[in-house]
Order: sequence, then structure tokens, then C-alpha cells
Amino acid sequence: MVGLLDSRNAKLLGLAAGVIVLMGGMLASVLFGLKQFSLDMLWQAYAHFNGSNEHIIITNTRVPRALIGAAVGASLAIAGAIMQVLTKNPLASPSVFGINAGAVLFLVISFTIFGTQLVMSQMVWVAFAGAGVTAVFVFSLGSLGRDGFTPIKLTLAGAAVAAFASSVTSGIMLVDNRSLDQALFWLIGSISGRELSHLAAVIPYIAIGWVMAMLMANSFNLMALGDEVAKGLGQRTALVKVMSSVIVVLLAGGSVAVAGPIAFIGVIIPHLCRYLVGNDHKWLLPYCAVTGALLLVGADLASRFILMPKEVPVGVATALLGVPFLISVARRRAYA
Repeated sequence: MVGLLDSRNAKLLGLAAGVIVLMGGMLASVLFGLKQFSLDMLWQAYAHFNGSNEHIIITNTRVPRALIGAAVGASLAIAGAIMQVLTKNPLASPSVFGINAGAVLFLVISFTIFGTQLVMSQMVWVAFAGAGVTAVFVFSLGSLGRDGFTPIKLTLAGAAVAAFASSVTSGIMLVDNRSLDQALFWLIGSISGRELSHLAAVIPYIAIGWVMAMLMANSFNLMALGDEVAKGLGQRTALVKVMSSVIVVLLAGGSVAVAGPIAFIGVIIPHLCRYLVGNDHKWLLPYCAVTGALLLVGADLASRFILMPKEVPVGVATALLGVPFLISVARRRAYA
């Protein structure tokens, strides 16, 4: 598939433009909302912090929110692109692994055991552990049998584990009402109320996932041709699948740990970026990173104005965008 941007220079220019727009979106995310700030106030908050409410909001809320939104959006988009190659499923996203459901299940169990004793930094690690354990379990199930690891088995294993984890989560919340309010905060998905320390806890793992994904771009190109073709070209397909799974765990697990289960970015962005730059993952993955970051930052900014002075969780905002897109892709595939 050839993208709309068919030359190297056009792709470079498009990527640079995307980065500039992303920087503008992040700046707007810091300045606009229920409280409006000026560029001078943003500068003063860091150059001459005085402990005022405005400076505290900028440094403790708005800036962390913009940075977390960009990191999570980029990670989910890259993970979605990899999942679509790994499963040969155009509608695949990190949720295929059951990562979201597993992370939330671990959190709900922790809320039930420890109650309000858990602090946010501990919740981040619980969610990350849940995402990792669930992904390993799904990968193991998808590798059982004579044929070993296959895309359809992985998809079915992920769907089954996700359904099981969601059912157990619902059952626990019905039995233990104490965990309900805390769990809802994670079930919906949001980047508000997070601090830079929460991002710092997982950014090393997310960064490793980004680097690994970019280094494996050529392998993803070969895998997109099919397993047999990739093997014929000397690709060690089993190793690529294992490494791809590790990347998805790092990116999606880290994202869920910080922001909860934010859906549809991993489905929407890879399709949009393929339309722009085609199937070459050396370009597709950087475009996914920038565009995914821009979408989540923009959705978070828009969510502040929908029901002002209240805020709509960004997971709801992305769902409003994602559902029509998902239906459109499914209909196109059905009639293709």
C-alpha cells in the first residue's frame, strides 16, 4: 500500500509538521481549560515559582497531564500498529491481549485487600504487573498445541482472558462496594489527577518499547507479507512474535498503568497513518507515535469543554471518536 505522502522528503516534512502541531497541542493543553493561563504565567510558574494556585495548577496538573497524554497516546498507537501486524487483524489493538482487563483486575483485587492504604504510585505498579502477567498468560495460551503460536489463537486467547478478567472484576466490585469508586477511576480511563512521578515510574519501560519497535521496523515489514514469505526471506518469525509481544506489554502495560484503559487509539491511528505513509513501518511507527500523541492530547483538551465546568474522562472522548471509525473499518472489510 502506497500512502498519500509517497516521497521521502514529503514524509519528512509531514513528520516535522506533525511534531510542530503536537507541540502546539501540548501547549494549548497547558494553557486552556476551566482556568485559562497566559504564556507569561507558564514561564513564571517555572522561572519564579511562588506557590500560588495558578503556579501549582500549571506545574502539578497541566504540564504532567500534557506529557502523560503524549506518552500514552504515542505508546498505544505504536502498540496497535504492532498488534495489527502480529495478528493480521485490521481491528486489532492492545486490548486483544486482555492487557486492560488484566490490569484493572489486579487493581480491584488490591483495592479489596488493602482498601484506601494504596497510594497512586503503588497503584501504577499493581496495574503494570497485572498487564504484564495477563499478556504472558495470553501468549502462553496462544502458543499451545501442535501449530504453536498463531495469530488466530492469540486473538481468541486474548478475547477469552479479557472476558474472564472483566467478569471476575465485576463480581468482586458487586461483593465489595469499597473497591467500586476506586475501580471506576481506572475502568473509564483518564489522564487527569496523575503526577509526573507516575509517568516517571513507567517511562523507562515505555522508552525501551519505543526503541525496540523502531529497531524492528524491517522485521514488521517482512511479517506483514505473511509468515511463510517472512521465513523464506530469512526472518525468524517465532522470535519476532515473542519480541513483538514484549513490546506490546511494555507500551500498553505502561500506558494502562498510568492512565487506565483508554480504547480505540490503537485502532484508529495505524489506519490513518497507513493512509498517509503506507505500510513501511520505518515511517509508519514514527507517524503513529506523533499522531497518537496528538490525538490523546487533543481529546483530553476537548474533554474539558464538553460539559464545563465538569470534565468528561478522556477515555469517553476517544470512544466517541473510535466507535464510528471502528464501524466504518468493519463495514469496508465486510464488503471488500
